[in-house]
Amino acid sequence: MTQNEHTAKIDTVTALAPIIPVITIDRLEDAIPMAEALVEGGLPVLEITLRTANALAAIEAIAKAVPGAYVGAGTVLNPEDYRRSVDAGSKFIVSPGATAELLDFGMESDIPLLPGVQTVSEMMEGIKRGYKRFKFFPAEASGGVTTLKSYHGPFDDIRFCPTGGIRANTAKDYLALPNVMCVGGTWLTPADLVTAHDWSAVTRLAQQSLQLLR
Repeated sequence: MTQNEHTAKIDTVTALAPIIPVITIDRLEDAIPMAEALVEGGLPVLEITLRTANALAAIEAIAKAVPGAYVGAGTVLNPEDYRRSVDAGSKFIVSPGATAELLDFGMESDIPLLPGVQTVSEMMEGIKRGYKRFKFFPAEASGGVTTLKSYHGPFDDIRFCPTGGIRANTAKDYLALPNVMCVGGTWLTPADLVTAHDWSAVTRLAQQSLQLLR
């Protein structure tokens, strides 16, 4: 994949919604109703983290049963994770960091990678390999809005999806930056609502989060 093709594919994903829910699936039976609730709330792009044994099965179930969802895999650490995620139906891949091996594999795949970076050096390594879109992680712990503002000057054509510690009331500050294309957040699927199977409340939370951005 060329640099322009990769950038275009990531831009297609991030243009669908300003917030990407970052989701950990503990119970497989929660996957489809949770995805349906978030899509109904206006958030179709879903990042399922590979932090549980059910993650790949959840991706496959959502990809097959929720046509409005644009599902991808997060916490992808190596090419084997990448391959299995694509086989399960992921339309995009997100990593918390970036190794040379993973960056190279991402450019060879038809399914785009949003690699995680924290420092300028990591970003430059990604740029050298053709990347212009990155996950900034962990956002709040790494200086948040202030750090991203400082990155814009020397890297004005680079765009970020900051993730890590962002909440509904701070997302707007990130999205106001010219180099932020969307934000990732875990607040959309709080444990109490998921445990209670209160999917209508998850839908309302998604809608309320979007309203805060207006």
